[in-house]
Amino acid sequence: MPFPGGRHHVAARLPELSAIEGTFMGGATGMRPAAGNMRSDVAEFVRRLTAGNRLPLDYSVRSLRVVDFIVDGLRRGGPERERVADTLFGLGAYVGEVLVRRAGAVWVDFDEQQRAFFGQPVGVRMPDGRAWNPLGKVANRFEFGAEESAHTFFLLLHGRPGRPAGRRPGRGTAELPAHAGPPPPL
Repeated sequence: MPFPGGRHHVAARLPELSAIEGTFMGGATGMRPAAGNMRSDVAEFVRRLTAGNRLPLDYSVRSLRVVDFIVDGLRRGGPERERVADTLFGLGAYVGEVLVRRAGAVWVDFDEQQRAFFGQPVGVRMPDGRAWNPLGKVANRFEFGAEESAHTFFLLLHGRPGRPAGRRPGRGTAELPAHAGPPPPL
């Protein structure tokens, strides 16, 4: 996927992402994020993140590769997770918003048991009723590396409309337009 200005341009600007710390989800107020605010919070996060970075965060499935790339850049920078926690939370919320827009998910506030299990206050519920933790997926990418891909997470996600049961996407799997139905049987 080509990046505006090339990969080196984006990689050189990654340290500037720390400038948005403390600005996401209420920042210094310490308020817990709520499902009802996630769409507007994500939009504000994306606006701030892309203002000086020209990152192609357009809520497409393809843009999840950009999220993986950003997190990898943050990992290479060597900061402790706490220093980039707001950015990781914002990127995880962006992944969740892609699930909302592209896979029919809805933002949900996790109950006490779910918060304890997922380690997050909010997540998404897919049309089949399953709850997923995109915020944790991004945090795991930071902690564990490439095997925790936001892009692959979407492609393998259970509960997406239009994905035949028991069939896993393979190489070359493309995002279907919103008006398209499920792919023809093999």
